[in-house]
Amino acid sequence: MQVQVNTTGLPNKESLDRWAEHYLQDELARFRHDITRIEVHLSDENGGKAGSGDKRCTLEARLAHHQPLAVHHDGDSQDLAVRGAADKLKRLVEHTVDRGRDSRHRERESIRKDGVPDADAAAL
Repeated sequence: MQVQVNTTGLPNKESLDRWAEHYLQDELARFRHDITRIEVHLSDENGGKAGSGDKRCTLEARLAHHQPLAVHHDGDSQDLAVRGAADKLKRLVEHTVDRGRDSRHRERESIRKDGVPDADAAAL
């Protein structure tokens, strides 16, 4: 899983890149085979002015065999914005990946042991 960090209105430090990559790798480790790339977009919505909830993190995940998924979260700091967005992304990826696995599982259950589709299951 590749992680790319982009910032707007914030200093882009190597430590931020490393932290975001390690944090997202840890948080989304369960889906490392499903996610090919994550793009992190961090921005300061107020510019130089102080304020609550002015840091925004948008995460876009590229999944194999799925459309890209995107979430965002606003926080008082870069850390809180990334953590909030990561929680949202984890739930969205979990739902998307598990839904795909459930549908493939149901398709397999509709085939009898002799390889012929079950008429009752096909009628559903």
